[in-house]
Amino acid sequence: MPYPPPPSTPSGPRRRSLLASVAGGALLVGCSDGSGGTEEGTAGSPSVVERARVRAARDSRGIVERYDAVLAVHPALAGRVEPLRAEAVRHVEAFGGSVAKAGPGASTSASPSASPSVTVPTTEKDALAQLAAAERTLADRRAKDLLDVPGELARLVASVAAAGAAHAYLLTESAR
Repeated sequence: MPYPPPPSTPSGPRRRSLLASVAGGALLVGCSDGSGGTEEGTAGSPSVVERARVRAARDSRGIVERYDAVLAVHPALAGRVEPLRAEAVRHVEAFGGSVAKAGPGASTSASPSASPSVTVPTTEKDALAQLAAAERTLADRRAKDLLDVPGELARLVASVAAAGAAHAYLLTESAR
């Protein structure tokens, strides 16, 4: 039995497809020389970068406030929630913001009235679910923001978004 002739087109991607993929990937990653650009109004301008950093720090601070509110109402959750809160504090600091330093167990004494917009559910399970939803929402928003920020900031936002998604997963598992 004779073998069929080899296909006339090579299997796998063509060179043109590979080049287009590499170029597109470079754009998505946000390659930069680290200078951040110097022209006003561009994505790399200091004002755009600074605004993005301030917004990211504020968003992370909001998550910290949510953790504080939950810990104030449900101190028994401290063992599960405080490590995630500590990570959120590091996210605030990574973006150049600050959070009042709290000693061990000090976050549980936070007043829920410190953030009047945060209402904490009465059950621990629901409180964890609410925290998970907030982390997931913020992680999703940060993933979308990646298109608007340059180089190093994009990498930082991507890393913090991934951490937020992991927090949402851990909180969801804790609520079960």
